[in-house]
Amino acid sequence: MLKSFEDEATRSHFVWLAQETTESETMANDLSMTTIEKLREKLPYPLKRLADIAYNYWWSWTGDRLSLFRNIDPQKWHESKHNPVAVLESTSYVRLTQLANDPVYIKRVKALAEQFDRYMTEKDTWAFRVAPEITRKNPVAYFCAEFGIHESLPIYSGGLGILAGDHLKSASDLGVPLVGVGLLYRQGYFHQSLNRQGWQEEHYDDNSFEEMPIELLKNDRGEPIAVSLQIRQRIVKVQVWLARIGRVNLYLLDTDRKDNDPIDRWLTGHLYGGNQDTRIAQEVVLGIGGVQALTALGIKPSVLHMNEGHAAFCTLEVARQEIQRTGKSFYDVEASVRDRSVFTTHTPVPAGHDAFSPDLMDSYFAHYWPQLGLERDQFLALGARRLGDPWEPFGMTVLALRMCRAANGVSKLHGEISRKMWHILYPDKAENKVPIGHITNGVHARTWTAPLMADLYSDYLGEDWSTRAADSKMWAKVDEIPDEEMWWRHQMLKERLIAHTRDRIKLARERLEEEPDFVEIADSLLDPKVLTLGFARRFSLYQRGNLILRDAQRALKIFGNAERPVQIIFAGKAHPADEQGKRIIQQLMEWCKHPAIRDRVAFIENYDIYTAQKLVQGVDVWLNNPRRPLEASGTSGQKVCFNGGINCSVLDGWWCEGYIADANGKGTNGWAIGEDANTSDQELQDRIDSESLYRLLEEEIVPLYYNQDKNGIPHGWIKMMKASIKTNSPAFNTDRMIADYVTQIYAPESAAKLEPILASASA
Repeated sequence: MLKSFEDEATRSHFVWLAQETTESETMANDLSMTTIEKLREKLPYPLKRLADIAYNYWWSWTGDRLSLFRNIDPQKWHESKHNPVAVLESTSYVRLTQLANDPVYIKRVKALAEQFDRYMTEKDTWAFRVAPEITRKNPVAYFCAEFGIHESLPIYSGGLGILAGDHLKSASDLGVPLVGVGLLYRQGYFHQSLNRQGWQEEHYDDNSFEEMPIELLKNDRGEPIAVSLQIRQRIVKVQVWLARIGRVNLYLLDTDRKDNDPIDRWLTGHLYGGNQDTRIAQEVVLGIGGVQALTALGIKPSVLHMNEGHAAFCTLEVARQEIQRTGKSFYDVEASVRDRSVFTTHTPVPAGHDAFSPDLMDSYFAHYWPQLGLERDQFLALGARRLGDPWEPFGMTVLALRMCRAANGVSKLHGEISRKMWHILYPDKAENKVPIGHITNGVHARTWTAPLMADLYSDYLGEDWSTRAADSKMWAKVDEIPDEEMWWRHQMLKERLIAHTRDRIKLARERLEEEPDFVEIADSLLDPKVLTLGFARRFSLYQRGNLILRDAQRALKIFGNAERPVQIIFAGKAHPADEQGKRIIQQLMEWCKHPAIRDRVAFIENYDIYTAQKLVQGVDVWLNNPRRPLEASGTSGQKVCFNGGINCSVLDGWWCEGYIADANGKGTNGWAIGEDANTSDQELQDRIDSESLYRLLEEEIVPLYYNQDKNGIPHGWIKMMKASIKTNSPAFNTDRMIADYVTQIYAPESAAKLEPILASASA
């Protein structure tokens, strides 16, 4: 039996490689299997398929994946940030042979391997049926400065990266031929710790790429595949790593090579670190280096998708290569580059868009614009909002808009704001005719739905619920779920969140050598029976993380109510240079120590994907209160909906589309903070919104939660939970979002063949 299982493992080990069709890319993938082969050699016969699965992040959104790897070594699983490669590499052969002699474990491995093979070899996918013109030979190339795939690959900082990671996962599930292009940061984003004064401190740790589920691509001579870029007066070599995200390949660029200047080795050292010099150099690596890397791998994208302006230089490199190939002028090839390029903007304020001074552009591109056949003024005009101004900075968003055939914001409101913001580039058009549309963001349901809730949906919505995330008729069946069944599962998720919060806070207090009694009371912090709010964001002034404290006495009255208390869990980081954001965190930490409510307020340090999952899956209410209209979309509140949480948010970003009110203006699937109006008077808006938040808590949210029957079941609350699930889940998921990108942006001609979004092999 074991021999036949080994033969099956050997045969199926390479079967998914058939998805790759270009000769040089197949060569690169074959060679990159060396790392997997080494791991396979270490594993006993019945466990060899674990190597294949561990090196593909498909496992991170697939049932039974966590316990299968966690059971090998729970302590190492925790220490490695849930990294299956690190667990398998560090586990003794004695332990591995124990598992290889466990028939139950062997069957679980075999079942997961069969599911993996079906997924990877599925050909009749949604994308194949709807948009067969997008092929693996000419895929969509999706460029982004950060990707939030999983906590074991810390190359993300927040919402942009999480959205990019979910984009790749749903593209994989739907079978969209797509490759990702990003940067591999040696130290990622910073790690956050708070000192005794509650002040944020930043520190960095090296990522050990060799222990991660990624592989360094090598050529047929066993040398790392690399491209060479001129950055200022130096030649910088950029090597390429591969992360497999289901059917999607994510190529990550890395300058940390011994043959680079020490300064250049740190170009990919930190995410969003350094000064303008560092930023422009990173964007040269991402955009120009990314296109060159795809060329070296034999990948010829049919579409270049720039997710935010960081990658806009990619359009120039495509033009340069076309000029070199054909001998035509820049203006002759410009239209063809534009036909292949699309752009998504995420920032609703001009100051949030990267722009570089003409002097800085001279330093980095004086050698480059002659290769485009352009004069300096012609080159700088590509990124200028106002033509003819010699001091006008070079804007990356401006370049992207000028060089793309389609552009979109990430919510309906953000599309309107973007058209107004960039109307200056289209003086011959009315504002409402500016060619910037919108595709509202979503989240990857299979990543963010708690297994306990996913199991519930399988029972009542159908085992294929996760492949039908955009099916509103399916979600309507949520009403059939017994209140008691939904409530106990939600309560268990809240208990898990509170246990996680207690553990993290106790560890933080021990690290700071706080008084023993203050350390020990962390074990009784928060109460699973109490109404629990969650707030987790990047802490900045516009996000107003301290809005709920604006009237301290009123807040104390709400949170300290003996009969109907409220508690809140905060998490998030402030940018290292954002002093105001750090002060907000410090204020919250002071509030955590207030004797009247210190059992009701908690702040979790070093926010990451793992903590985010616990939060969005366990809170009763998700609080979001940015200043309007500065929230382009937001996705955290969308994750909450899949788990039965309810949103309480200002009407900004996606919530403008998600919120539903009855004829009397009362929310039926959540709550809206403040008036739906914009004002430049920030003090006035803060006063209006904080007053609204207090009123909602006192008059609607708290009474509804505590109106429970004799068994402790709040039927009115659960009715709103179900409304949140069934109205928001089908609209705000990345399966729907990817379908919109395919039919509206990538291959608009495919809209005529639009069919229900069914990713048949994604469960």
